[in-house]
Amino acid sequence: MKKSYLTVVLTLTCLLGLSGGAHAQDASRIVVNVPFDFVAGGETLPAGMYSVSRGSTDAQPHLVIRSEDKSALLLPIVFDRIPTEQTKLGFEHVGDKYFLSKVETLAGVYKLGTPRAMTSLAQTKDHGSMSSSGTN
Repeated sequence: MKKSYLTVVLTLTCLLGLSGGAHAQDASRIVVNVPFDFVAGGETLPAGMYSVSRGSTDAQPHLVIRSEDKSALLLPIVFDRIPTEQTKLGFEHVGDKYFLSKVETLAGVYKLGTPRAMTSLAQTKDHGSMSSSGTN
């Protein structure tokens, strides 16, 4: 009787330990539906369902965002290890474009840089085209 009790306790302990490890792995992965086209990692991605997960565990972590047919590499400039209660993506809206700027996960918040050239281009397109030559 004592041996079977010990086996049950040991089995439960192992199962709880494994489930805790699996939860820790999923803390930095999110799945989200984006209802508009957006720019991430220098790529323009169409509206749709995306998963975002860590691409590495070394000192230079990166994220990968992927759908069924598209993916992009994301290089966070800051990672705040303050867990959030809700997983979501944050965007900057410039002109007619959306730029992925933040990924909030249960493990913390990844802040992404928006390339200045892309932001300038989006603002220029929003104001119309201008000629650099003039006439008197």
